[in-house]
Amino acid sequence: MTLLIEPDLHPVSRVAAMSEEGAEIDPFIAIRRDLHRHPELAFKERRTSELVADHLASWGYEVARGFAGTGLVGTLRRGSGEKRLGIRADMDALPINETTGLSYTSMHEGVMHACGHDGHTAILLAAAKAVADDVDFSGELHLIFQPAEEIGAGARRMIADGLFERFPCDAVFGLHNWPGLGAGQFGFVEGPAMAAVDQAHITVIGQGGHGAAPHETIDPVVAAASLITALQSVVSRAVDPLEAAVVTVGSIHGGTASNVIPDSVEMKLTLRSFTAAVRNLLEARVPALAQAQAESFGARAHVDYRRGFPPVINHPAETQFARRIALTQFGPEGIAESFRPRTASEDFAFFLEARPGAFVFVGNGDSAALHSPRYDFNDAILAPASAFWTRLTGAFLQ
Repeated sequence: MTLLIEPDLHPVSRVAAMSEEGAEIDPFIAIRRDLHRHPELAFKERRTSELVADHLASWGYEVARGFAGTGLVGTLRRGSGEKRLGIRADMDALPINETTGLSYTSMHEGVMHACGHDGHTAILLAAAKAVADDVDFSGELHLIFQPAEEIGAGARRMIADGLFERFPCDAVFGLHNWPGLGAGQFGFVEGPAMAAVDQAHITVIGQGGHGAAPHETIDPVVAAASLITALQSVVSRAVDPLEAAVVTVGSIHGGTASNVIPDSVEMKLTLRSFTAAVRNLLEARVPALAQAQAESFGARAHVDYRRGFPPVINHPAETQFARRIALTQFGPEGIAESFRPRTASEDFAFFLEARPGAFVFVGNGDSAALHSPRYDFNDAILAPASAFWTRLTGAFLQ
């Protein structure tokens, strides 16, 4: 099925309109804005997948469908070289109601591309076209278009569906835009680059009663309040000061009336870490502290601790290789030298557990934050980011 792209291009600078390799970028800005208009949630990226597959096939790629439902791989083989390269882009949107007011704003209420996956997809498509047209290489290029990154399930599902058995990769690379970093600048981090994400659901169980007679109850609200304070000691007193961790209570709920002490209080936590040792420490310390703190008030605590996806750990050789590509192509001004690890998380971590590779960051400029209803991908970075993938492909598959 061929999907028509609705033209809607605002004026863009000549820099944005041309890639470093000289390829026209306007059609891919149109694709990006079309994807922005038609966002699709995790595992529902059917229209997006069809659009990507149609374009890849028209440029000579062999397209394999059905990975994790809506995921796909576009493969281009040339020459007799034995090296195999994988590059991944994510495709899913978020359950957020867009408030940008843009002419290409989301057509689906409550769903928007608030993380720039529309841009990541368009970047890789632009690179795919440039490679097919102009790059002389010897080996295999596998372009991986992944669903369901936002819920941390797409990468794992694609791997479970035999991704690397069917399409072996000597290295795999991914990219994410980053608000606040100069538009088109690249950030590289060796080793831990993004955090593992885990969750804890804590239920503090007491004995409810009348708010006017607290002595006849076991108040879970007071116990939960004390626990929130105590949890701050996990990072400050249990984690090595030279390591990093985050323990955040993002939700607390108990009771419905001011004069009623409830039977229980529910709390939801997000936990971030960069190493296995700290991750294991958090998993041990948080439940133990919750139970001990609750018992000190005569209450009980039930902890449902759920591991999410692991930290993104970039392999040194591949990270240095990617950095050299950017440095050669864009010069020192194109590299953010002070770029540091991020406590946000990414399921590209599963790819890096399975194969060597690196996850790269490209600046989105002075934009709203990721996952904000006001966020929009900066079209000016499509050209340098796609040119980066094009040059990296040619260098890796010499």
